Amino acid sequence: MLPDGRLLAIDSVVQNVHFTDDLESAGWRVVVRNVSDVAAMGGEPDHIVISVAGAVDLDRLYDGAIAAATEYRCPIVGGDLTSVPGDAVVVTAAITGHVDGPPVLRSGARPGDVIYVTGLVGAAAAGGYAARPHARVAEGRAARLAGATAMIDVSDGLGLDLRRLAMASGVGVRVEEVPVAPGATEAQAMGGGDDYELIFTARADAAVAGIRIGVCTDDPAKLPEPSGWQH
Repeated sequence: MLPDGRLLAIDSVVQNVHFTDDLESAGWRVVVRNVSDVAAMGGEPDHIVISVAGAVDLDRLYDGAIAAATEYRCPIVGGDLTSVPGDAVVVTAAITGHVDGPPVLRSGARPGDVIYVTGLVGAAAAGGYAARPHARVAEGRAARLAGATAMIDVSDGLGLDLRRLAMASGVGVRVEEVPVAPGATEAQAMGGGDDYELIFTARADAAVAGIRIGVCTDDPAKLPEPSGWQH
């Protein structure tokens, strides 16, 4: 967060890592990944810029990017194009956003806080990552207004992202239930990633909307196994 309260995030998608030849999905995905980072702070997206490195059909790429930017009311206001050696394509986007009040960070959870997730996870992995992801902007806003103390999106797997939240907050976690999506396995739910549901914590008496999955403990050594996408 900038000193004036604006939110900033940046993320990339890389060919043969996050996408293959579906350029429309790549454009959609790079926007949604950034919007999800803003949503995970309880904020609203404002504007986005996109940089493309590599030889690519820009019309196809931007068809997907514009569709996502339109859905989340986050216009594309600029960008850059450059060449790179070889055939790889890297698409990077940076986003601005805002929040009406303090943002929810990863570092605010305390022992005794309840851990929630906004929906079932594992569907992306079970579906071979073919479906376009969606950011949970409304859910992030609702969690913030209801008193969420810490929050992160499930981009790399429930286990790994919950671990990141716990480590940033200096707490341990006790997972009581894994909210597995229909057709997915628990392993896919914990380590598949790409679901973009939100994990958040809140005081035990907070009136929040979400699926309870566990509780924060005072033992920071009690963490989920780091299964999930390793950058």
